[in-house]
Amino acid sequence: MWTCEKCGRSFQKTNQSHGCGKSEPTIEAYIASQPESIRLLLAELHQAIGSSIPEAEHRMSWGMPTYWKGGNIIHFYGHAKHVGIHIGSDVLVHFQARLSAYKTGKGSVQFPYDKPIPYALIAEMARWSYETLQARH
Repeated sequence: MWTCEKCGRSFQKTNQSHGCGKSEPTIEAYIASQPESIRLLLAELHQAIGSSIPEAEHRMSWGMPTYWKGGNIIHFYGHAKHVGIHIGSDVLVHFQARLSAYKTGKGSVQFPYDKPIPYALIAEMARWSYETLQARH
């Protein structure tokens, strides 16, 4: 068992990623709080998503960077070995052929840091999610 020095919670894995402490107030603050090795990657991801859905509001939700317009469009988070995108099962089904090389489940997809991050695909997924959400309203 490993116990986090910040929050005192215990986990089975040493240095297990978890949300402890106070949530960051902005996406930029979230990125700045991440390990230096992934900050640039997360900043590029933020730029790619933000450019694809400029209509969306940028906010933090559940401790994750979130893009919102009448509902949650897409969330992302930095993890120890991958960047996670939570976007919803309907988007994953629509893009399943292009996501076959990645771990998916429960409306999320994991992009490992040891492979190139497909920013254009993620931006396209965000745009499709936004347009689908707007069509429902």
